[in-house]
Amino acid sequence: MSGNGRRSARSRIKSSADVDEFDRRRNSKPDREVRKDRIGDHSFIRILNVNIKALLGFVVLAFFIVLFLILHLMKPVEDAQRPRVVTPFPAPKIMDLPQFQGEHKESLYWGTYRPQVYLGIRARTPQSLVAGLMWIGVKDGRYFMRHVCQDSDELSTYGWTHHNGRDYGHQVLIDHGMTLATSFLKSKEDGSGYGGDWTVRIDVKSEKWNEEMLRSAHLFFYLADEDGNALSLSGDILDIRENSLLALGSRMDVGGWQLHLESVDDLEVHYSGFRTPHIHNLSDLVQESLGEQVRKFGRLQLPDTSDNSPNILVFQISAKVPFKIDIPFLSGTGLKSSRVEERLNSLTGTSLTRELIEKQNEFDNKFEKCFNLTSKVDSESLIVGKAAIGNMLGGIGYFYGQSKISLPKNNNFKSHDNFISYWPAELYTAVPSRSFFPRGFLWDEGFHQLLIWRWDIRICLDIIGHWLDLMNIDGWIPREQILGAEALSKVPEEFVLQHPTNGNPPTLFLVLHDLVSSLKRNKFTSMESNEISSFLERAFVRLEAWFQWFNTTQSGNEMSSYFWHGRDSTTTRELNPKTLSSGLDDYPRASHPSGEEHHVDLRCWMLLAAECMHSITELFRKENGLEKEYGSTAKLLSDFDILNQMHLDKAHGAYFDFGNHTEKVRLSWKEVRAGNNYPTRELVRETLEKPELRLVPHIGYVSLFPFMEKIIPPESWILEKQLDLISNRSTLWTDYGLRSLSKTSSLYMKRNTEHDPPYWRGPIWMNMNYRILSALHHYSQGNIYLEKQTKTHKKLSY
Repeated sequence: MSGNGRRSARSRIKSSADVDEFDRRRNSKPDREVRKDRIGDHSFIRILNVNIKALLGFVVLAFFIVLFLILHLMKPVEDAQRPRVVTPFPAPKIMDLPQFQGEHKESLYWGTYRPQVYLGIRARTPQSLVAGLMWIGVKDGRYFMRHVCQDSDELSTYGWTHHNGRDYGHQVLIDHGMTLATSFLKSKEDGSGYGGDWTVRIDVKSEKWNEEMLRSAHLFFYLADEDGNALSLSGDILDIRENSLLALGSRMDVGGWQLHLESVDDLEVHYSGFRTPHIHNLSDLVQESLGEQVRKFGRLQLPDTSDNSPNILVFQISAKVPFKIDIPFLSGTGLKSSRVEERLNSLTGTSLTRELIEKQNEFDNKFEKCFNLTSKVDSESLIVGKAAIGNMLGGIGYFYGQSKISLPKNNNFKSHDNFISYWPAELYTAVPSRSFFPRGFLWDEGFHQLLIWRWDIRICLDIIGHWLDLMNIDGWIPREQILGAEALSKVPEEFVLQHPTNGNPPTLFLVLHDLVSSLKRNKFTSMESNEISSFLERAFVRLEAWFQWFNTTQSGNEMSSYFWHGRDSTTTRELNPKTLSSGLDDYPRASHPSGEEHHVDLRCWMLLAAECMHSITELFRKENGLEKEYGSTAKLLSDFDILNQMHLDKAHGAYFDFGNHTEKVRLSWKEVRAGNNYPTRELVRETLEKPELRLVPHIGYVSLFPFMEKIIPPESWILEKQLDLISNRSTLWTDYGLRSLSKTSSLYMKRNTEHDPPYWRGPIWMNMNYRILSALHHYSQGNIYLEKQTKTHKKLSY
């Protein structure tokens, strides 16, 4: 920013406005003649005054009555005009349950809930204080700013080696010879404000001492207030040898707060303050400020200046490598009972070191208790396992905003845009990828929770509750949650709009099925069992609506058939039109999308959902016929003969989709006319023969869904055929897991467009391999193919 908006911290003193004193009214003597006239009419004046007061009172009362009626009459009109797609489901929210309030809510208030950056901290509230780390990396003799997780940074390692999802995490980042180890710790002590305190330790080392650019490191730790509250520096000059306090302020949620910096190493500290409503472009602001300093003064340092009333403060911390810093945040300061010094000491130095060691030991012990792997796998596998759960929990984020929903062409809603906004909502969720997909995806979350519920059932229920509360009145949940400016900044425009006709695999039923089964087997404590039961009772009406949405909107043209909606039947640029709603994106389906398709994977997902709903009704002994209804649906969908009639290819012993299909399609370069009639070339799909209704002959994950869902009878010859497909290196088997698509497929590892490399056309996906392993384990429990299945299960496990 330029002009007088920026000034030094020394001049940031708030000036109080002078209070003007008003002149007293002059007391003038009334004219005696006038007073006489008034006395003569005195009785009339009094009667008139009484009538005016009564009239005014009546008018005011009438005004409020009319206003009340208008507001209450308009609300139904507004509700009638509001499209159903953005109308919340009319039932009590799951997250309003008492078990998610009080101590539980406060214990999860602060966290590393910004998975899209290498280190980011925020609270679970829509307008939070937000903290984060940037640093200057060196690559090929040039400086680069690191902040947002992205593969183009080419870090050889980044990720949480330990994280318990609540109050502790440890992360290692290796950036071209420089190693940063970041530790996060949360504490709730006497004197703390709501949510307690937290601290970050950053340990910087370098392997390349002989390189001048890596002898010193430049870190940038920032604090931002999304609510726009002004942040205050501790003083004009930041000298942590004299005073560790960097910044302070006050908020409604945590009260007074302070941010400190402590280190035994020799540090140089500079700062910049910014006033901006957005933080998703903070990297650019910092780089612009540094660039200006380099051009003017030849110094790679922030200018020690600030905008008026900054809501973002960035602190540059520079030192010779190696060095270590502690950055504690204290809440509830400013009171005599705050115990600031004691709390500060416990979150820095040797006290912090001891606490971090203790937390790591607790993590290791809990890992062994939850998964019992020490005697089963080697030490390297244990490290990988701990990193897997650590990254899953460390990748949990909190988001707030409004999804953009695509408007149907025949809608009556008046809008200049092609979308309508969902209601403002919050989402607490794990994410599939911190670099590519740092946001909530509905079908991914079911797989995430298969791991998380075994670690922390309360976090699991909290996450599922947030997702189910996003349901609209029709029982639909947007499959991809792009909430807030930070999340939106990572998404290409073509994927922003959510389509209310499109679903996503209801994988949350995987977790719920596990929970119900474990409840019946008394796997939980009494308190956990009560909380799970309360959750399921509150969630049941939403789960019912979700099931019915799938059962009605995704049903096919034959009984017990289903197909994924949302495929583009008009595209000329895709080799095989994607099925994003299935979660399997470019997995080969019928070459020509139509309403006559039958998708075998969706049929199996519906069986899982029906079985889960049936088990919940059994658990709570529902007496309104629901138990019988869901039981009948599950029985129909598990009917082996019907499944085989619709989807089995007997020659391969494999299950295929059905639809309007031809194998003779290809992408060819064609010359087209672009803007200003300029000629250019692009890949366009060619169909070389007329498609026909048939099975779609591609062996891959979809072919194994009936096997995963354990529909195939143990004595069936088809089961042996499935085992052959799994174990055959010419089809699916590799030393690293099963391929998503057989090497024999005509689309194996083929690009779908000029810019879309193969995604589900050969690459190995862990979630599907997990489900196949589960089925192998199930079938290995005593049948005629026992030896073969046990051997295959063992090989795939390792």
